[in-house]
Amino acid sequence: MKKPRYYGITIPAILVLTVLSLNSAAVTSKVTRHSTQAEFSEGETENIIIDSRGTIRLGRAWQVLADQLEDVWAVNCMVEVDGSIFLGTSPNGFIFQYSKGKLTRIYPLESSTMLGADPIDENDIPNTQPEEQGDVNVPEEAETVTKDRHVSNEHIFAMAKDRWGKVLAGLSGEKCGLLRFNKNKAKMIFEPNDAQYIFAIVVDKKGNIYLGTGPEGKIYRLNSKGRNPQIIYESKEKNILSLAIGNDGFIYAGSDGRGLVYKINPKNNKASVLYDTDEDEVAALLFNSKGKLYAAGTSAKVVKSRSVSKQTPLTAGRPEAETKKEEKKTAKTNEGGLKLKVANIQEKDAKQKPSKKKAAKRGAVPGADSHIYRIDEKGFVTDIFQEKIVLFTLASQEDQLLAATGNWAQLFAINPETEQESIIYEDEQASQVTAVTVLGDEVYLGTANPAKLIKLTNTYAREGIYSSDLVDAGQPAAWGKLQTEADIPADTSVLISSRSGNVKDVNDPTFSPWTEAIEITEPIQLFCPLGRFCQYRLTLKSNSGQTSPVIREVAVAHTVPNLAPKVESVNVTPTTAKEKTSTFKISYKAKDENNDKLVYKIDFRKIPRERWIELEDELEPDTFEWDTKTVEDGRYEIRVTAGDERDNTAATKLAGTRISDPAIVDNTPPVITEYVISTKKNTVVIRLQITDQLSAIGDVKYTIDSNADWKGCLPEDSIYDTTKEDFTILIEELSIGEHVIALQISDAVKNTAYKTFDVTVRQD
Repeated sequence: MKKPRYYGITIPAILVLTVLSLNSAAVTSKVTRHSTQAEFSEGETENIIIDSRGTIRLGRAWQVLADQLEDVWAVNCMVEVDGSIFLGTSPNGFIFQYSKGKLTRIYPLESSTMLGADPIDENDIPNTQPEEQGDVNVPEEAETVTKDRHVSNEHIFAMAKDRWGKVLAGLSGEKCGLLRFNKNKAKMIFEPNDAQYIFAIVVDKKGNIYLGTGPEGKIYRLNSKGRNPQIIYESKEKNILSLAIGNDGFIYAGSDGRGLVYKINPKNNKASVLYDTDEDEVAALLFNSKGKLYAAGTSAKVVKSRSVSKQTPLTAGRPEAETKKEEKKTAKTNEGGLKLKVANIQEKDAKQKPSKKKAAKRGAVPGADSHIYRIDEKGFVTDIFQEKIVLFTLASQEDQLLAATGNWAQLFAINPETEQESIIYEDEQASQVTAVTVLGDEVYLGTANPAKLIKLTNTYAREGIYSSDLVDAGQPAAWGKLQTEADIPADTSVLISSRSGNVKDVNDPTFSPWTEAIEITEPIQLFCPLGRFCQYRLTLKSNSGQTSPVIREVAVAHTVPNLAPKVESVNVTPTTAKEKTSTFKISYKAKDENNDKLVYKIDFRKIPRERWIELEDELEPDTFEWDTKTVEDGRYEIRVTAGDERDNTAATKLAGTRISDPAIVDNTPPVITEYVISTKKNTVVIRLQITDQLSAIGDVKYTIDSNADWKGCLPEDSIYDTTKEDFTILIEELSIGEHVIALQISDAVKNTAYKTFDVTVRQD
């Protein structure tokens, strides 16, 4: 069973739902729907494709051609010649030929001390072009490669066909060179003195051979015989990782370091930068059959990966384009088949499920996205693909790009015109798909860690399995019918089975067994037991392999018995408005697992009394203002009851309650319990004791003879912090005669009282 997959493009879900029949209003029905790539990708797949439009179909049939490549970690490159597939590998620089079901190592040969004991016959290479002049960097007659020449730390990173169909292979290591094979015998035709790596080989229409090298970032041109080498461009980059030749005859090169795409005129060797990517490396360049240039930019250090052998998301919708081949084939063969639809019933409070992140597997997930860019002849760039993967190479098949990636060993198929993508192959054991070559309708893949050769055919797998992520009802639930929106051609079928449990772990042994698989021809009742979690499994089958079922949406209904509402919080706070000094705001929050409409009842009681008194009933808002002038001072509790009777019967309604923390109702100002007034000459001293029953003393001020200028004073301990405070008020320099001293006394909740004293200042 495959691990869950993560994809970067999501098309919005079609809101098509179903509802389970109910026996009473006390039961709430909900529907979970999967209809987008992100939602389906939470599940597990086997021989299944989930494309960017959110459709499930069978993947291509595939076959492992070779997986016993001894002492090989990675297949770095491949080339096809006359129906044979040649593989370049690491770390020992082996080259293999796969032909007629047999894998043979052709470099270095295992049973000869002279590799290529019969030198390449120069007569096999027609002299159809004049020799070019240049700095000769190799003897005219290169020696045939011997077994002593081969060392264990060599790599084959690049291969190509020359103009006569001979295999060219770049040998990289402490000393690199270009090999040509004739009848599976190798000859070294060029050894650059200032390079260790050959990362790319291309051949133009005249047969000239171009090499992208490292670590000095040079591009060489050789004539068709591999002679007269010239450096046509010397970049500032360490490595030239990729090369391509356009219909205009220009050479296009991708670099390592700044991630540049160069355009080089081979007639005068002048270069310009066509595009500066945001990535570190341009791992691959490709012209497709329509002459469009595509560049693979990655920041995952492909050079390092090779050496050791180890989402802006697209917008909703898609451009109008010709129907894809698979869709045409499905439509044509659907005569006599089934077209299933999901009932379109609106669900209350439907919420989109957030996408989960994919767990790391078989290698670290890159920290930055890799991109594939389309660059037109005027240099305008379109970003057509973005994923957190490592991009290794590109290939073209019909109207699609094929992108080989790691570290999940996935092969992406991308339609640049329709902005649609899918993973058409993912290897269960390997870490990377590192090489791709197309031979007609078939695709050959090379992998790394471990190294394998795999063939994808042009037919569908006969059977594929999709196992959903867990559907969470939140509570133990009864599971209803499963509906699909699907096209099921006559020679195909889709079967459904399900299971349930109460643990959020698909591997937990307490999950029920999978139910017997039933063919889908209409909505299917799920017979798994009552449980919080349900998982469904779809088995797609194709009798002929020529067509596939296409599933666009799956909807699963469940019901949860009526549950009591839960009051999560009750808060009682005094209002701050001056005109509402005796008013409290009662606020509360509640939720209902059944999404029932809630109404509220509020009761109060004075502590320590036991009986509750109703304050308000059948409230719909979640706040209420309580005027406390209607009750005596004291400590009070507030009880809020949430009921679901609006969506239930008298027999099934339920309620939940919560009691607030104590709230103090204090509408009485402080009082003066003791006071002493003394006069001496023109000085008056007032000593006071002020108390409040419930609140701390908050403020004391005084004024003389109705003066508007009130003066504040502090308690004896200089802090307002208790319900009883002592004060000493000293008033000096009063004139002789009668005076009125007024006091303003407030508590912490702004209850205020006033008191006046008459004093007489006499002349001694």
